[in-house]
Amino acid sequence: MKDKKSKSKSDDVRALRKEIEALQEELETVQKERDELLGKLQRVSADYANFQKRIPKQVSDSVAYEKESIIRTLLPTLDNFEHTLQKSHSAETVDIVLEGVRIIYDQMTAALKAHGVEPIHAQDEMFDPAQHEAMMRREEPEKEDGVVLEEFQKGYRLNDRVIRPCKVVVNRLQTQETPGEEGERGSETNEAPGQTTDEVEAPTDREAEME
Repeated sequence: MKDKKSKSKSDDVRALRKEIEALQEELETVQKERDELLGKLQRVSADYANFQKRIPKQVSDSVAYEKESIIRTLLPTLDNFEHTLQKSHSAETVDIVLEGVRIIYDQMTAALKAHGVEPIHAQDEMFDPAQHEAMMRREEPEKEDGVVLEEFQKGYRLNDRVIRPCKVVVNRLQTQETPGEEGERGSETNEAPGQTTDEVEAPTDREAEME
C-alpha cells in the first residue's frame, strides 16, 4: 500500500516538475519576446527623435533653396533693368526706352510663369467673385450684364490658386420697367406711407363749427 502511495507521489512530483519546466520555458519565451519588442520600441523612439530634429532643417533648407531659385530667375531681369536705365540717358528716341521696358516686362512674366504664377484674364469675362474684386459698376447697354468692362489691377494665380484677385469695373444694366408701373408708383407716392384713402379721418365737430 505504501509503495503505491510513494509511487503516486513520485508521479505527481515528476508531473509537477514537467509542468514547472514547461512554464519556465514559456516564461523565457515571453521574456525574449518582451526584450525584442522593447529593443524595437527603443529603436523607433530614437528614429522618431532624429526625425523630429531632421525635419525642421529639411524644411529650412527647402525654403532657402526655393528662395535662391526664385532670386536666380529674377537676376537677369534686374540686369536688363539696370542696362535700360543706363542707356535711357543716351537713347535717341523714347521708343528705344519703351522697347527695353517691354523686354524687362516679358522677362519678369516668364520668370513668374516658370514658378507657376500666371495672370488672371478678366477683360470681357463674366464677373467671378472667386477671381475678381468689383471696385465700381458702370452701365454699358451694348454689353452683357455682369461682364467685366475694365481692369484696374491685374490678378494672379499660383498653381491654380488665386493669390491676388483682379480689381475690375463690372457692367450693371438698369432693369426695364413694364408699362403702367411708373403710373402706379406715382399714385402710391401721393398717399402717406401706411395710409390709404379709406383711412382718412372725418373732421371733428369743433372743426366743422369753425368752418
